[in-house]
Amino acid sequence: MVLERLGGRPRLAALAAAALLALAPAVAGCSDDSTSGSQVSETPPPGMTALPPGEDEPADAAAAEAEITKNWTAFFDPKVPAAEKVKLLENGEAMQPVLAAFAGDRNAAMTSAKVTGVEFTSATEANVTYDLLVGGAPALPDSQGTTILQDDTWKVSVKTLCGLVELSGVTVPGC
Repeated sequence: MVLERLGGRPRLAALAAAALLALAPAVAGCSDDSTSGSQVSETPPPGMTALPPGEDEPADAAAAEAEITKNWTAFFDPKVPAAEKVKLLENGEAMQPVLAAFAGDRNAAMTSAKVTGVEFTSATEANVTYDLLVGGAPALPDSQGTTILQDDTWKVSVKTLCGLVELSGVTVPGC
């Protein structure tokens, strides 16, 4: 599946798969048992779409979008220390062991993300479209994730992280 999305670029597909697989063992060891598998989907249920602009979005949507873009870029930046990423992930303290393992993986060190769109679904949540990059080249373009406002900070949702792990083909309890 990943190879098809990458237009037949097997090396890039292998790197993307390796980067995603690197997360799976660490996530398995420290997952949140309160999250059920039915909550992993990154696409809204049928009939649910983002609200029209101006309805149920943050008071300063432009500032929120800028913060989301900044935080997502930092979260997926291999140069940002795991201790900083904890602050950018929903329930980051509970997911700290995952981030520490991710930071030490050489494949993860080549993975980054570029936000290409933000669509608010409420004043505290938004859908994020992003390109997952490996070595600067798009490995998973037009990926979909979610962000949540938690503790006055726009954070990458655990659902998004679990969705990436799910793409690796590994079943992770709590995701």
